[in-house]
Amino acid sequence: MSNTTDTAGRRLFVPALERIYGPAHEGAETVLRVVAGLALVTHGYGKILDPFGAAGMVEGLGFYPGAFWSLLLSLTEFFGGIFVAIGFLTRPAAFAAMFVLLVTVWFHWITLEQGYQGAEKSILWATMFFYFVIRGGNRHSVDARIGREF
Repeated sequence: MSNTTDTAGRRLFVPALERIYGPAHEGAETVLRVVAGLALVTHGYGKILDPFGAAGMVEGLGFYPGAFWSLLLSLTEFFGGIFVAIGFLTRPAAFAAMFVLLVTVWFHWITLEQGYQGAEKSILWATMFFYFVIRGGNRHSVDARIGREF
């Protein structure tokens, strides 16, 4: 769970801002989780319509059998994104998304030889999902409502 007084005990240049930062911390974290999840859903929407369509691509990355990994990719992006957005099984869903994004880092950086420039967005997205692997969903999540977290 998030601590709404994350800035407590720190010396701010403008102490009056504590009244804004403290209460806004958890809301900002929730917005980040929802936006990250919905962006993943949007990215996975086309894949879920044709869940085996990426079979050749994933086999090209060394993941065999392609049909299995393509289906898993589709489910991870679409349903994993929904789970992250609503905060249900937040940590496992974020871990799966982070794994997918780390594969895309490898793909762009190594396979396509684009280096950091090609992998930059995937690095940022993987880092964002890593945050939710560690942090969980916070009190504005389905996990919190059911009283269980992974």
